[in-house]
Amino acid sequence: MTGLTAASARAGRATGLTLDDLTQVELVWIEKQVEHWIRFGREVREQVLDRRRRILFFPPGATFALVRWAANEHGTVLSRLDILRAVAPGEACQTIPTVTPGGDILLRVDGWPRVERMLQHIDAIEATGIDPLEVAPDHWRHVHNRFAVDETPRGYTMQRHRAFLLARRIGA
Repeated sequence: MTGLTAASARAGRATGLTLDDLTQVELVWIEKQVEHWIRFGREVREQVLDRRRRILFFPPGATFALVRWAANEHGTVLSRLDILRAVAPGEACQTIPTVTPGGDILLRVDGWPRVERMLQHIDAIEATGIDPLEVAPDHWRHVHNRFAVDETPRGYTMQRHRAFLLARRIGA
């Protein structure tokens, strides 16, 4: 089954949004050639196109990590990890391949050594008991800037996370 008939709302996640209001991420998986996957993120819909391709739909404001890897007969040609915030209809955004209409880029790393370091950073955040979905957007920007100059980013601690949640609650 393909097309909209294959798109199904996740159980208990009715959003009231139309497909045009959602950010679409096309994932492709052709073993050892093109591999796209979501490291973290909570989609509200999934549309299976075929065995190798599917589209995930994220509501405005959702944060997710998209990993893209590609190779040819000479080796790896692309290793990239983007942490994005899904945008609302009409909101300004940056374009990213496979993401429609685009997103607010919180972090972008290129090259497998940096992607691997970033995956380890996400693992460390999860090890503290914090869901990467809930991490302060400014932390991802900080990590992006530190990676850009080959420096070590600050760790995301429970104390920082509580401060972010309190600031968000009071609207700061």
